[in-house]
Amino acid sequence: MEKKGITTYTLIQKYKIQSKTIYNLKHEKNITTATIENLCNILDCTPNDIFTFK
Repeated sequence: MEKKGITTYTLIQKYKIQSKTIYNLKHEKNITTATIENLCNILDCTPNDIFTFK
């Protein structure tokens, strides 16, 4: 996000990502694959750029 100049505020306001989804990402909670796909499209990245498996 930092490299793309996109803030969490931008995700919420411009791209209509729910604040609960942002919270879930920051606190390592569950998110849907549709959300992952949406974030990858917004950030022009792959799922591996967003999260890692433990």
